[in-house]
Amino acid sequence: MQQEILINYTPQETRVAVVENGAVQELHVERALERGQVGDIYLGKVVRVLPGMQSAFIDIGAQRTAFLHVADVWQPPAAGEAPAAQRSAPQRPIEKLVFEGQALMVQVIKDAIGAKGARLSTQISIAGRMLVFLPQEAHVGISQKIAPAQRESLRQRVQALAQQAALESGGRARGGFIVRTNAEDADDAALAEDIAYLRKTWACIREAASRTPPGALLRQDLCLMQRVLRDMAGEHTQGIRIDSQEQLQRLLRFGNEFMPQAARLLSHYSGERPIFDLYGIDEEITRALGRRVELKSGGYLVIDQTEALTTIDVNTGAFTGARNFGETIFKTNLEAAQAIARQLRLRNLGGIIIVDFIDMATPEHQQAVLAELRRQLARDRVKTTAADGFSPLGLLELTRKRTRESLAQMLSQPCPLCQGSGRVRTARTVAYDILREILREAHQFNPREFRIVAHPAVIALLQDEESQHLASLSDHIGKPISLQAESSLGLESFDVALS
Repeated sequence: MQQEILINYTPQETRVAVVENGAVQELHVERALERGQVGDIYLGKVVRVLPGMQSAFIDIGAQRTAFLHVADVWQPPAAGEAPAAQRSAPQRPIEKLVFEGQALMVQVIKDAIGAKGARLSTQISIAGRMLVFLPQEAHVGISQKIAPAQRESLRQRVQALAQQAALESGGRARGGFIVRTNAEDADDAALAEDIAYLRKTWACIREAASRTPPGALLRQDLCLMQRVLRDMAGEHTQGIRIDSQEQLQRLLRFGNEFMPQAARLLSHYSGERPIFDLYGIDEEITRALGRRVELKSGGYLVIDQTEALTTIDVNTGAFTGARNFGETIFKTNLEAAQAIARQLRLRNLGGIIIVDFIDMATPEHQQAVLAELRRQLARDRVKTTAADGFSPLGLLELTRKRTRESLAQMLSQPCPLCQGSGRVRTARTVAYDILREILREAHQFNPREFRIVAHPAVIALLQDEESQHLASLSDHIGKPISLQAESSLGLESFDVALS
């Protein structure tokens, strides 16, 4: 797999595209005025405790109060108890852990989405180049992506380096670590540098917490361009191109200090064409905001995103290439499995995802499609799981971790006319609503005339096909009815004026 990362920078917006084998797989957007909060650390203030929901609302200085569930409240392990990440003992009630008015250091683990405030945790974690520092813990964990044969050796090395750093600081430095995949081939010097950087960062956070009032931001997570070096660049990345010379120099300074291997991949794009034109990325963004996704075979997907879940419907469309209908369905579903995995990454769809594949008669075909989908999902950096099999109705359930808004939520908004339903009432339906409204008004008022102000399509219908009904109503109420077309009104909007 060949991967390239393109960064398009403007003062108001940074856009990042991850391209694999010539196809766009991921799109990330960060706007200066709408920057996400995941990873940011605040000194919050508890404003309300809800024992019935086992949660609390925390003021972190944002427009909406943030949400803290009891499962995200860190509790120190008892003597001899396993680390907090491994414990399965019941949580203490939220009202025993926090109280209203309490100042609490918290970290955002999920951005505010829609009407929901940000989700918080009191277990602080600070990500470095190769390690994640857990200042409240004392154990060393290893990424599951590191080969089992290397895990114990890495654990012992990090433990030894952490103990050595603690001795050098007079025994005051505490905390645990999670070893990231980037540390797999790291030497002791690089690991020691990361430990020192993370502990220094934690010391600065604690110092800021001691002198700032509740609601203050203690540490902001890395910006999108910096996260490209920390999180997105990997062994398959062949280059990172950015179209801003100034931002390239800033990124080089940051990368050379903390991520020198990733920094070597950076280069300036100076072509005449916009950088996103290289792979038609702007057109890909437009398609990613639509419901329908065309497949090369002639089939297509229909993707509908709701607040609770996302549904994906697979259709054969014009595909009739196989020798029999069963093979046609199987080939379409195989291609759909590849496209679905890509669309999840491209659109950043999260939560519950229900896929309605075309019904397959043979279990062998079902298992082959499921295996192909899992193989494609394994390339996703975001944790995604698929059910063990299809439901009795032929549906497949997926779950994908959701930590930020989807591409559609970030780049679009519900239609003001249909309020996100995707449908509006017909002109005839609106015309009949108007006739009923006039009859209702005539029973209550006695004006000289009724004037209908509506969309031109509705007025045209009342003047033509519905003119007889309009005239009959005028005779019935004994009042003249005049019409006025207003192009600025939506199809469903109208006004009945009395004069």
